[in-house]
Amino acid sequence: MRGSDPFKTTQRLGELNERSREIFRQIVESYLATGEPVGSRNVARLLPVALSPASVRSVMAELEEAGLIFAPHTSAGRLPTHQGLRFFVDALMEIGDVDREERMRIEAQMRSAASSRTFETALAEASAMLSGISRGAGVVVTAKSDSRLRHVEFVRLDPGRALVVLVAEDGSVENRLLDLPPGLPASALAEASNYLNARISGRTLGDLRRLVEEQRAAMARELDEITARLVESGLATSVGQQEARQLIVRGQANLLENVHAAEDLDRMRLLFEDLETQTDVVDLLIRAEGGEGVRIFIGAENRLFSLSGSSIIAAPFRDGQQRVVGAVGVIGPTRLNYARIVPMVDFTARAVSRLLDPGLR
Repeated sequence: MRGSDPFKTTQRLGELNERSREIFRQIVESYLATGEPVGSRNVARLLPVALSPASVRSVMAELEEAGLIFAPHTSAGRLPTHQGLRFFVDALMEIGDVDREERMRIEAQMRSAASSRTFETALAEASAMLSGISRGAGVVVTAKSDSRLRHVEFVRLDPGRALVVLVAEDGSVENRLLDLPPGLPASALAEASNYLNARISGRTLGDLRRLVEEQRAAMARELDEITARLVESGLATSVGQQEARQLIVRGQANLLENVHAAEDLDRMRLLFEDLETQTDVVDLLIRAEGGEGVRIFIGAENRLFSLSGSSIIAAPFRDGQQRVVGAVGVIGPTRLNYARIVPMVDFTARAVSRLLDPGLR
């Protein structure tokens, strides 16, 4: 694939006339439908107006010079570059809407999963649903500390360490290690546990931490100095993990459906390794959390997918206070059906938000 100057490419994109745009659209849509290169004769047959293959080849040469398409070494046809796909998605793609039947099905599945089981199960359902719709991998990321707490316990392990045990309303349990000051009496651990449990009802870790900060003066009157420090240290240890994320992936096998060449298998192996270690995928989804609406990351635009030749479509979801608490999305080949999947991801993210905000139900 020939490289191109970004500034010149941007200029050329704005200079594309209607004929060039229509030819480029046909190349991209053919690629999204088949995954195969398309030649000038086939493009000429697809155009709504009569144009000779020679004229099409002339336009294709201009599109290649602009960095929008390229010729793979095995074919005389052309494929869109990752930059070309970005241009198509941003400037040419017509996004539809989720039809009424699909909206009802998505919301019904989400409500059923949330009412009969835990919110985490509802997120897994959302991931599996997006996988089935897209024939890619459905992904969800959320902060592990979003659950409302039912109980906190400080348990001494040895003279210098304790375990902070966090029990959520959904029954999940998380443990955090805490360093103890020398000579801390056992009674301080019990007092710290009792103090927090008296204020924990219906609150998340973030809520509890803010409450303790707001009531620091009152806490100083109720607890001795060392126990008050223990309460703050325990919450700091727990909430310090707030950036730890939970990644749910469903449908990885779909990513292998159209993989045949050994080099494609190697790229998928790299992607699977990233899905296994989670770090890069979580980082990418956190970037999606930072924006409004649906975000699309295509191929070489990020390190993760520059190796595997994949794309991700993701959208953030919010809690009852309109805070972004996670993202849902789809990972698949760069020839994902963007026009169909973008509104599906957007609607699913909003359906998840409604589960977290009774006022939106």
